Amino acid sequence: MSNQNAFRAGLLDPATPVPDGLLDHASRPAGKRYDVYRNNVTQSLIDAMKAAFPLVAKLLGEVNFTQLARDFVRQHPPSSPLMMFYGAEFPDFLAAFAPLAHIGYLPDAARLDLALRHSYHSADAVQFDPSGFQSLSPETLLEATLTLAPATVVLRSAWPLYDIWAFNQNPDADKPRNVAQDVLITRQEFDPMPHLLPSGAGLWLDALDHKTPFGAAHDKAVAAAPDFDLTSSLGLVLATGALATLNHKDLT
Repeated sequence: MSNQNAFRAGLLDPATPVPDGLLDHASRPAGKRYDVYRNNVTQSLIDAMKAAFPLVAKLLGEVNFTQLARDFVRQHPPSSPLMMFYGAEFPDFLAAFAPLAHIGYLPDAARLDLALRHSYHSADAVQFDPSGFQSLSPETLLEATLTLAPATVVLRSAWPLYDIWAFNQNPDADKPRNVAQDVLITRQEFDPMPHLLPSGAGLWLDALDHKTPFGAAHDKAVAAAPDFDLTSSLGLVLATGALATLNHKDLT
């Protein structure tokens, strides 16, 4: 292993010996300085994880999250200098972390934190014009496709994900219900926000995001959730700026 690789490999592993030949400005062994630097690197990544995953940090508490983050950063060093993307592996890490298997919603809580960060850093989009729906014939609308705005993220969860987020943000919020919840994350201006999706709307939006025609996406949602309400679902995505474009044959 080269000196450079040995230096990097030891930064996140305190059990790794100080790289051979590491000297200070006076040509003395720099082991103590390396240990300080190694500790600072680990701590800075832990701090980055706390900032990136506030919901998970609140759910676990300061001490538990710090230890968990330390384990994560030692196994998953940054692969990019852009720290806004750091921690993408964290939901899967939590799902495989046996000591926390009894808290089944933690991976989805981490996905929510990631989605909010993704939405915050996503590109801006031109405001969607809903008048396009009114100008189309029913036949054309059924075959039309919709594009979600870059800042839009849809999370489908088997847990009461929105309730968990709200309960940990608002002291007056009700306790989470024992239901599955899908969440829409959008950013109309600067700060992204989660929104609770009506029944079937998560599947509907996921189908639209995969270029499924408007009519077929509706049918797919109704098949899975017979109480799917297109009017309320469409009203929510329009009110929150979740859409980018309406694409139909009259445009070609």
